Amino acid sequence: MVPDDLLQEMNRKARRASRHAYCPYSRFPVGAAVLTGEGKVFAGGNVENASYGLTICAERNAVFQAISHGASEIRAVLVYTPTANPTAPCGACRQVINEFGPDSDIICVCDGRKVIRRKLSSLLAAPFGPRNL
Repeated sequence: MVPDDLLQEMNRKARRASRHAYCPYSRFPVGAAVLTGEGKVFAGGNVENASYGLTICAERNAVFQAISHGASEIRAVLVYTPTANPTAPCGACRQVINEFGPDSDIICVCDGRKVIRRKLSSLLAAPFGPRNL
């Protein structure tokens, strides 16, 4: 369980990251923040590309920020979308999160009051990861 003070920090950073998202094609700015095993918070926004397959989601951007700064474990991921209902991470993001945090908490918030809060394992059944190699 993520303490309230860290959840608030993650929420602030995810919302700020969404304001810096580059999304001229979808016009769907998403921000995400990850909590590392060391207790640090890293954030990222989605970055789209004219070649759609090269787009990176906010969740993966935030995970990659954390890992590139020396983190080795992800404890939680908070995703913010500017919508009335929260949006869970896509399958590709779930797979990347699994690489570094198979037991991580996933918290999805929005401009409305609803929140999705689940363990990654409930969103990604029978994942493929380092333990399979």
